Amino acid sequence: MLDPWTLQVMVEVEERGSFSAAAEALSMTQPAVSRQIGGLERRLGVPLFRRTARGVKATAAGEIVVDQARDVLARLRALEMRVGAFTSAETGHLRLSAFSSANTWLMPEVIRRFSRSHPGVRLSLVREDAAGPMAAIKEARVDLALVTAWSLYADPSAAKHDPSAELLEPADFTGVDLLPLLDEEFQVALPADHRLAGLRRVSLSDLCDEVWIEGGYPDCLGPIPQLAEALGRSPRIGFFCEDWNGRQALVAGGSGIMLVPTLVRGAVHPGVVRRPTAPSLPSRRLYAASLAPPFRLPAVTALLDVIAHVSREQIPA
Repeated sequence: MLDPWTLQVMVEVEERGSFSAAAEALSMTQPAVSRQIGGLERRLGVPLFRRTARGVKATAAGEIVVDQARDVLARLRALEMRVGAFTSAETGHLRLSAFSSANTWLMPEVIRRFSRSHPGVRLSLVREDAAGPMAAIKEARVDLALVTAWSLYADPSAAKHDPSAELLEPADFTGVDLLPLLDEEFQVALPADHRLAGLRRVSLSDLCDEVWIEGGYPDCLGPIPQLAEALGRSPRIGFFCEDWNGRQALVAGGSGIMLVPTLVRGAVHPGVVRRPTAPSLPSRRLYAASLAPPFRLPAVTALLDVIAHVSREQIPA
């Protein structure tokens, strides 16, 4: 098997154009570099460099060896970095997932602060896994996921219509740690010129005839029966929009009203006002899900500290 150090010497000679320049860069002597290249040529059975007026140049075979050597060395460095992520919070690549409202303020702020304090760790924000956040965490497709209490139901869509719906089985949480972050409250978002916009608190019964704007789970109207009880009838849903900015634009344009959770309060459209409701709607708990120790990466532990700290701060008004 070829020695990685010999491959590094080979690459250095090709890049520097001479044995002496490579020796200086590698803190070696020129004869030592010559011996390394000579041994590699004997091992492979082909000449790797030819002398020129300005130094040495790789032969056709040498160019192939250099290309392959670069690839091998890059893979070895990647291996060291990935294994190093299990022992250090300063290296590695973390994949995160979150839902739309969490991405309006919380996740951007967490990513900004963590990247500043841990510049050696690369972060990626990925699409939520079709199999669900718990499965994605357990199967190592995601390192950390922001989830709500609504995501802990076996069938989240059924939970919208039945608050007593079945929760996930304990086995679904095996190996997964849930860190509670905050309890989100809900307010109603109205057009700035709405007839009730001037009130400090809006009675939900006064909104029974309004058109509601629904969003994708978990950024939706939540448990429908609880909202329907407060309204005195089922909410009349006229629009569906996944994007928070699009939904707020619909509200600002007078197309309908919607619910706004705590996490979105720092990104409210200027044409929209938000008001507490009477009665208050049930809050929802926000969690950070990750692998439980000892399988959790040190960088994930450091990221959890940042998320917990940001979550404890005052949410933008």
